[in-house]
Amino acid sequence: MASDNASPATSGHVRPEIDVCALTALLDGEYAEVRDLVRANLTTHASVLDDADELGVDAFRERVREIVVDMAATGQTGMGFPRAHGGGGDVGASIAAFETLAFGDLSVLVKVGVQFGLFGGAILHLGTERHHDAYLPDLVTGRLMGCFAMTETGHGSNVQALGTVARYDAASQEFVITTQGDQARKDYIGNAARHAELAVVFAQLDVGGTSQGVHAFVVPVRAGGEPAPGVRIEDDGRKMGLNGVDNGRLWFDGVRVPREALLNRFADVTSEGVYTSPIENPNRRFFTMLGTLVQGRVSVGGAGVNVAKVALTIATKYAVRRRQFEATADAEEQLLLDYGLHQRRLLPLIARTYALHFAQDVVRTQLHDVFSGAEDDPHARRRLESRAAGTKALGTWHATRVVQECREACGGAGYLAVNRFAALKSDSDVFTTFEGDNHVLLQLVAKGLLTDHASEFEDLDQLGMVRYVTGLALETIIEKTSAHKLLERVRDLLPGGDAWDREAGLLDSEYQLAMVRYREEHMLAGVARRLKRGIDQKRDPGAVFSQVQDHVIALAHAHVERLVLEAFVDRVRAQPEGGNKVALGLLCDLFALSTIEADRAWFMEHGRLTVQRSKAISREVNDLCRRIRPLAVDLVDAWGIPPEMLRAPDLVG
Repeated sequence: MASDNASPATSGHVRPEIDVCALTALLDGEYAEVRDLVRANLTTHASVLDDADELGVDAFRERVREIVVDMAATGQTGMGFPRAHGGGGDVGASIAAFETLAFGDLSVLVKVGVQFGLFGGAILHLGTERHHDAYLPDLVTGRLMGCFAMTETGHGSNVQALGTVARYDAASQEFVITTQGDQARKDYIGNAARHAELAVVFAQLDVGGTSQGVHAFVVPVRAGGEPAPGVRIEDDGRKMGLNGVDNGRLWFDGVRVPREALLNRFADVTSEGVYTSPIENPNRRFFTMLGTLVQGRVSVGGAGVNVAKVALTIATKYAVRRRQFEATADAEEQLLLDYGLHQRRLLPLIARTYALHFAQDVVRTQLHDVFSGAEDDPHARRRLESRAAGTKALGTWHATRVVQECREACGGAGYLAVNRFAALKSDSDVFTTFEGDNHVLLQLVAKGLLTDHASEFEDLDQLGMVRYVTGLALETIIEKTSAHKLLERVRDLLPGGDAWDREAGLLDSEYQLAMVRYREEHMLAGVARRLKRGIDQKRDPGAVFSQVQDHVIALAHAHVERLVLEAFVDRVRAQPEGGNKVALGLLCDLFALSTIEADRAWFMEHGRLTVQRSKAISREVNDLCRRIRPLAVDLVDAWGIPPEMLRAPDLVG
């Protein structure tokens, strides 16, 4: 890509001129106004960064609640709710607002996510008009605080196996909510320890002695500030981070709620005690219910990318101020970012952050289209769920890696709490766990690939998926994949025919795309082949799947990296000619080649990378880092992080 943009100069290349304001406008996209509102609110409440360090836990929790309610009054937090109930009626805007909020204190971010995304989202997407009318107006303003009580001590990822039970009592027309032992207590629930008045409780519905699976109920947990009758509440105590969020545990001892407390969009119980649902298959009903909650994953993935932006901005600005060691005998000490190693540490991470930003744009748009009704294809909903899972995993792992690398790149000063890294590290670490453990999410991605996201298989459990895959011809599995269809075009687009991987230019985006598409397709075939072999040997399907899990995760990771690169390439190609396009092209090349370089062992094992070409890729990565080095400050400034959020006096001045 960059090869089209190179111009002769003394160094062989002309440095592109970046228009920072125009690049910010591109990154902010259609939601620039929304993001600017959030930036203004972050600036107004910038003192919360100091409060997090200085206040005790109880006082800080109250401060965070106050800020969340203040932000709600500006319209920032309610954008995803219907206008009729005081919201903004724009799902995409709500995600953009949440992403931008991640520039600031992350307890505020997570409190907003719990109140409006999880609790509010469950009422909105699982409830019906009676619930919307009763709860949304006060919920949207923050007058009514609630929590999302799904996770239990014994079950977090496996929601279908929750132990809380809701038994229908036809005589009184009530549900009786009961915690069946300490493993079934609700745990780590945000807002539960202090502020929630209501909980959306996920429980096994028992009607007439028959279990109908997990359903959601609105249950009062406090009355007048005290635990409601039959409800026991315990504080989870201090956590590794996010101590402005009041996480707690909930037990229910025969708590009775009226029949109307069931969030009944997908199922209901009549007054006589008859269970009804428009979705007959219980597994499909369960996954349909969970699918409506996908915006949490989209939100957290985007927030992770923006956490990385904060860390990289601080580390980059430090690296162009801090000098260490003389490069030559008569020179002053050299700037950190002029060292090749420092460039290697930071600049590929900046490139990957841009790549993930553009991939997040794609998944946010898909979410908006599905939830606003612009896209009503069930296939599109399943693709969204898969893409959201994969983007969340890669985005949050990226945040964790970036914060650590940037902290180290800032030396001892980075370890001081005043310079933000302590909070960024401790507060963002759990992003890889909540809204779906990343390894579990990548298995969901792989299942979608193996079954082509087909609707008849959305209710398959792990064993059913294994049996399905082993019943297909290998060619059938491969031919259905989008990676295969795209690879088919390689011969037309690249020189060298079957030798495309040796002949094409390293900076040719078609070569870069072909490499990641080939990896994905080859891994998919390998997983399917291993599953088939295990079943042919009459081994237990569960054991077979367990033995190929490492391969499954690698496949999903490769798939999502391919989607990320495609999103980046598409965005660069769509730009008008000029300095910004050249700069983005350099970043895109750096992301693509550093991705291939990081997995060079796989490409060499599978005959797609010679030793000579592998070395050439490393030389090209180094050269790209040198070319991006003078652009680095402009590239991080374009993220538009309010200066008050870069509270690092020792690092950025």
